[in-house]
Amino acid sequence: MAEDRRPWFKTLFCLRGSVIRAVVPRVGMCTAFALLVTLFHHGGLSVSWPVLGSVVPSLVLGLLLVFRTNASYERFWEGRKLWGTMINTVRNLARQIWVSIDTDRQSKEQALKLLVAFAIATKQHLRYQPCAQELRHLVTPTQLDKISEMNSPPLEIAFWLGDYLQVQQLKGRINPYQHQAMVQQVNTLVNIIGGCERILKTPLPLSYSIHLKQLLVMYCMALPFQVVSELNWWTVPVVALVAFAVFGVEEIGLEIENPFGCDLNDLPLNAICQTMERNIQDLITLTPSIEKTENQPWQITTLMPLSKECDR
Repeated sequence: MAEDRRPWFKTLFCLRGSVIRAVVPRVGMCTAFALLVTLFHHGGLSVSWPVLGSVVPSLVLGLLLVFRTNASYERFWEGRKLWGTMINTVRNLARQIWVSIDTDRQSKEQALKLLVAFAIATKQHLRYQPCAQELRHLVTPTQLDKISEMNSPPLEIAFWLGDYLQVQQLKGRINPYQHQAMVQQVNTLVNIIGGCERILKTPLPLSYSIHLKQLLVMYCMALPFQVVSELNWWTVPVVALVAFAVFGVEEIGLEIENPFGCDLNDLPLNAICQTMERNIQDLITLTPSIEKTENQPWQITTLMPLSKECDR
């Protein structure tokens, strides 16, 4: 899903990304029923019952639809915030590893690639899709085989990251404070998985969804009886428009309820992962200005005195 900057009228008539295709069967059913009621009315049958307007009050139905849409959008926005936190955490942890750990360049590059692999594995995990193919260029063959066997590949990658940081501390390449800060970043990544899984595996209560659908059908089916005596043949298009409006709002809630899918209205997880991969590739091209010596573990290569008094 990308920001829509198309002209207003072009967006108005755009079918791609809209809910029109999804609601057409329901709208068609209500329209056919309205046509049948209108035919009976013109055939002399007494089908005008305005009292049916009080069966499902419009205010009650409107409140239910608003609650449904708001609940779905809260899930959508919560998912976006979690992935925004992931972007920041990956960038911060990559920067800390690249600058703070003084070791061979190849080892650090592999650790940074694991961060990208974590994001991609999380995306595929949330979509219930295998991730081996997309991780082939980021992990070793041994790691790829191990990931293919795991129920939760992101957790396995987080374990490798934690293990890498532990090794660096034991070898004296980072101090305990740096290690603790980096481990906290890994913990944040694991918490993000839990937050996304909470959204994915906690749908809205089934009883609410069932009752809302029942009320929508009752409302649209009762509408022709309320207006047929006044609108006559106009009953059919009016019922069609009302059905399109209410079923469309419900479908929007269904569409954004799971923000981690592959639909046009879902979060652009592919683009987010590509952004993180480009960030890591850019970081790898940089050279830290800190070097390590045996006598003085961390030393800036060039230091300027704060003032002349410092030289005394």
